[in-house]
Amino acid sequence: MEIPGLGPVTRDDDAYLSEPLPVPVLGAGPCRFVVEGYDDDEAPEDFHAAIRTFLAAGPDTLRAAAPHIFAYYRDVMSQFSPGDEEYVEIAGPDDVLDHVRPGAEPVVSRDRYGDGRVHVSVECECAWEPEHGLQIVFREGRTVSKVGPYDGHLSTGSAEVYRSFNA
Repeated sequence: MEIPGLGPVTRDDDAYLSEPLPVPVLGAGPCRFVVEGYDDDEAPEDFHAAIRTFLAAGPDTLRAAAPHIFAYYRDVMSQFSPGDEEYVEIAGPDDVLDHVRPGAEPVVSRDRYGDGRVHVSVECECAWEPEHGLQIVFREGRTVSKVGPYDGHLSTGSAEVYRSFNA
């Protein structure tokens, strides 16, 4: 089977897996896409559009989310002091992405419990939160709509990109 934008895919349980493709927004490294809910979807063209848009996005798309990612970093670091072993020093939003390693398996799926749109979710490792990591969600593959600890959800439940857990 082929999914437009990804080419041939293979079935894996309830999802499709692509061959590795370069993804500029994540640093151009090869990523293997996981597409969930495609067979039963009434508008598969929404998946095609999100994939096409995500693959066309450049690093500026991710950099635009740096202030939100930095806010997540600050919330986590508020639990530690500079002398603590767990403490990671990051000067500001311009430096935060240097401490993030995007995952190599973006998940493309429709948010059936939220806005109903197709999103691309990327699980990342980050220096300041080794246990829960960082989840970055791209609404329709276009803009970052959610950042925070990886929880598998595609939205924050509000209009905020990052919802502080310290608020």
